[in-house]
Amino acid sequence: MFLKKVSLLHDQIPVGEQYPFSIPAIRNLDSIHFKKPICFFVGENGTGKSTLLEGIAANIGFNPAGGSRNNMYDVYASESDLGNYLRLSWLPKISNGFFFRAETFYHFASYLDEVDVTGFKDYGGKSLHQQSHGESFLSLFSNRFYGKAIYLLDEPEAALSPARQLTFLRVIHDLTKQKDVQMIIATHSPILLGFPNAQIFSFDEDEIREVSYEMTDHYSITKYFLQNREKMLEELFKEDD
Repeated sequence: MFLKKVSLLHDQIPVGEQYPFSIPAIRNLDSIHFKKPICFFVGENGTGKSTLLEGIAANIGFNPAGGSRNNMYDVYASESDLGNYLRLSWLPKISNGFFFRAETFYHFASYLDEVDVTGFKDYGGKSLHQQSHGESFLSLFSNRFYGKAIYLLDEPEAALSPARQLTFLRVIHDLTKQKDVQMIIATHSPILLGFPNAQIFSFDEDEIREVSYEMTDHYSITKYFLQNREKMLEELFKEDD
């Protein structure tokens, strides 16, 4: 691992409730200690997991719209200023890596079409726009990601079927065998969260806390639905008296 800790510089935050400090989990953050090469951020929509991931990416110097330090393109309103109020503790410090954002991936693919002169060597040998959405995601993960780097991924499961999510788990497994890759992943997928020996931080309940896989809502809700589908749907669709 390279990134050991992320701390919020409370004494430098402007007075008031400006975004993103209006998000409880962000406002209440002191520090996060990374102990495993694979770490997941999990929580309900709007709890700040993607915001913190973006802030880490910006602090490292990755394009907050998605990409590496060398990918220069803009997406309107793609970032907050959280990265300016974070302190990242490294051992050793590295700058190699990539910030993947599912919501801006189309813009990244279009940017590559404009600047790539290698025949898309690091992206499966053809334009990401010439592949299906899910195929293009896996082409990026399988070809662009390699050793001595840190990878930040925001909802990589967005275009992946359950079977392709399992394929992605194998990609993660193969990367971690190199012992010089660190990944921090914001996800809603109970499949991805099941990666063995990963560290999981929940952003629910207005704070960031480390939890086990079985303690996540994503696991418990999915398990209950699969085991009690008819009962759960009956309750969900029941008309109010």
